[in-house]
Amino acid sequence: MELKDKLLSSYVAFENKVDTESDIHDIRSKALQTFEELGFPTKKLEAWKYTSLNAVLKQDYSLFPNKDNTIQLSDVKKYFIHDIDAYKLVFIDGKYSSFLSETTHDTFDVCLMSAALKKPKYKAVIDNYFNKIAKEDNLTSLNTAFANEGAYIYIPKNVEVEKPIQIINFTTGTEDATMLQPRNLIVAEQNAHVQIIERHQSLTSNPVLTNAVTEVYAAKDATVDIYKIQNDDLNASLVDNSYIEQKSNSVVSVHTFSFGGNITRNNLNFFQRGEHIDSILKGITIIEGKQHVDHHTLVHHIEPNCESHQDYKGIYDERSTGVFNGKVIVNKEAQKTNAYQQNNNVLISDKATINAKPQLEIFADDVKCSHGCTIGQLDEDALFYMQQRGIPKKEGKALLMFAFANTVLESVKIPEVKQRITKLIAKKLNVNIGFDL
Repeated sequence: MELKDKLLSSYVAFENKVDTESDIHDIRSKALQTFEELGFPTKKLEAWKYTSLNAVLKQDYSLFPNKDNTIQLSDVKKYFIHDIDAYKLVFIDGKYSSFLSETTHDTFDVCLMSAALKKPKYKAVIDNYFNKIAKEDNLTSLNTAFANEGAYIYIPKNVEVEKPIQIINFTTGTEDATMLQPRNLIVAEQNAHVQIIERHQSLTSNPVLTNAVTEVYAAKDATVDIYKIQNDDLNASLVDNSYIEQKSNSVVSVHTFSFGGNITRNNLNFFQRGEHIDSILKGITIIEGKQHVDHHTLVHHIEPNCESHQDYKGIYDERSTGVFNGKVIVNKEAQKTNAYQQNNNVLISDKATINAKPQLEIFADDVKCSHGCTIGQLDEDALFYMQQRGIPKKEGKALLMFAFANTVLESVKIPEVKQRITKLIAKKLNVNIGFDL
């Protein structure tokens, strides 16, 4: 049975398992109809021209793993940013792990989506925010149809969360192949501040497909920082759909670090609904072998006097493939917009590939918008200069690559995250460097 047919036939059984409000049932049913009509995306779609899911979809995935598999903190501690105090939402094969998690309801909520969808005290937030900005496209609709578990984070007005929140999804391999569909909702009310660290980590060599959806709402004067760490097993594939809506004077930044996995597709969408908004999208990709990473970004400037800054760096070795498809839309009313988009890539191997498509759609006349893309190799003159001063070629290459990535790393606000990413980059480049960027 094909995966699409398996998903459609399992929907009734899934709905019988979950106890949700009737309006959520209606949302799910409509989303399932959308997925049934559209199916999985193919390369015939312009947005998926350079990324094929055909090989990934051939697996016979377990959709709702039933086997309970507890894991010890000592086995997975290395995947946490463990040298900082943080709230934690940990899921094992799609199920919440109370043993590894640290939640709270003290002045703000860090808890489970399954609880928020069921309990009356969360109904007002769910009614106002759940599935309001998520697109009705193939994979987002599929996630919505089966939405049940994930992170629910609600930060009330004027509350600053003093420590980061880590969301980690582990897959153990109790099934021959596993498909997960986490659904996250993050709401920061007026003048609220929160930092999120998100990671999907497979603990098995069995195939894993994760189709995640995250909705983020930043109200007036709110600040939200999100860090996505993607360094998974070579048999794990991820489609990460993120939708962010901002109101006046809010600042939202998303840093995406893509270092591992089979196929990784990041759909990152910003919608600016107010003035004096700042949207920050930055990423570093370092991959090798036959790995494939696709960054698909959208920033929609709807109202005047707003900014957006995109800066994506990619380093590609062996037969790896990178995709950057970035779009900025400036509405006619969005005068005084300042939109910057830059994508720089280094090909270490002659067999590596990068497909870049920066796009601007500008309907206003008083704006400052720019975009650029570069594809090249390491500067041989700079490398020769370093070798002449006693730096070995291998370390010299690593230093050049670190410098190349530093414009992204320098804006990371959590020092421990910056140190972790620096170490991951050094490991990917197979060098030991005695400094932190």
